[in-house]
Order: sequence, then structure tokens, then C-alpha cells
Amino acid sequence: MSKVCAIFGGSRGIGQAVAQLLAQKGYCLAVIARNLDRAQATVDRLGAGHLALSCDITKEEAIQKTFKEIENKLGHISYLVNAAGINRDGLLLRTKSEDMISQLHTNLLGTMLTCKIAVKSMIQHQGGAIVNVGSIVGLKGGAGQSAYSASKAGLVGFSRSFAKEVARKNIQVNMVAPGFIHTDMTAHLKEEELKKTIPLGRFGQPQEVAQSIAFLLETPYVTGLVLVVDGGLQLLI
Repeated sequence: MSKVCAIFGGSRGIGQAVAQLLAQKGYCLAVIARNLDRAQATVDRLGAGHLALSCDITKEEAIQKTFKEIENKLGHISYLVNAAGINRDGLLLRTKSEDMISQLHTNLLGTMLTCKIAVKSMIQHQGGAIVNVGSIVGLKGGAGQSAYSASKAGLVGFSRSFAKEVARKNIQVNMVAPGFIHTDMTAHLKEEELKKTIPLGRFGQPQEVAQSIAFLLETPYVTGLVLVVDGGLQLLI
């Protein structure tokens, strides 16, 4: 199987950490983000042989164009990581409908579309592996995160269902559900207070989630799994 991997949301946070780890492991990477300059900056740090692309994952035609460019320049895609995501925290009664829609489109629909298109290439070859990045709040819920939680909970049902659909084609679909991880998305949180609620006593690092994602990409007899990476947070909430 070729080691070409497309990483959506690969220019920062968990996605960037995945790109750095997989590059060290010898993968050929397409780092995809809405902002091309950020994607290119990440690729520049990875060394030669990788590709930076810009894509709006809420638009199916844009995703199709992106995958065609990856295949033309890097070869057929065997691995896919969906790490793109946005959050617009706020109580539901104060949340604008457009903010609900944007989170569902990016976090859920965008992942569904990238999976749909990527699998068409994987089926034609020797199979592949997909990892979708969710969140612990998609399993446990979070006050002030109703729309975000809904989008990430939707990923659980989607990932497990899609895993059943494509298993006979030798394609694995798994998911990670991180807890509090040091990224731009958690930079505004009160870490000193929150880490008291985490059994391991600290926020996680993007590199630690990346290790879990690499494990799922490279373990051939695991599919339909939701791997929680949260320092034990799920034990208490």
C-alpha cells in the first residue's frame, strides 16, 4: 500500500502534529487547510516531497478538485486524516443559526464528504485507513457547546456506520476523541482550574493525539473504534 496521506486541517494543532509525525515515519503528505499560506508553512518544515493545498471542505466540488490534484502530484491516496474543525461556543439560546450551521458543515458534513471521495480512490487500490478527529464532548456533552457537541457526536455515528460499509473493501475507519489538548481552540480556557478535573492532572499535547492517530492508521485489524485520548477525563464527567 502506498503511504500517501491527506490531512485536512493539517496546518495547525492536532493536524499539524499528525503531519510532523507521519513525515518522520516516511509518509508522503498532502497538508490541506483553508489558508494556503499556513498549509505551505507547515509543509516547508516537513522537508521535500510534500504538498500544501487550500480547500473549503464544506464544498464537494472543492474537495473533488483537491483529491484530483493530490493524485496527480503524489499518487493514489491510501490514508486520510480529518482534523479540520471549528467551534463557536455559547449557550444554545444565544447561538445564531448560522453558527450552528457552520459547525455542522465543517465538523460533520465536511468529514463525510472527504471520506466519500477518498474511499473511491481507496477501493480502486489495496484499501486504506481513515481517522476522524472528534471530541470528548461529542460523547459526554458540554454546557455551552451544544452545536459543537452535536457535530462531534454525529462523527461517532458516521464513523462507525461508514466503517461497516467499507470494511469488505479493506478500508478501516476509526476516530479519536480528544479531551483538553493544547491548541488554539483551548487557549482561552482556564487551564489551572480545568486540569484539576483531569485524572492525569494536565492538558494533553497535540503530539500525543498524533501518536494515537498514527496507531489507528497503522493497525490493520481495528475498525469502527472511538479511541478516547483525554487523560482520564471521561472517568469523571
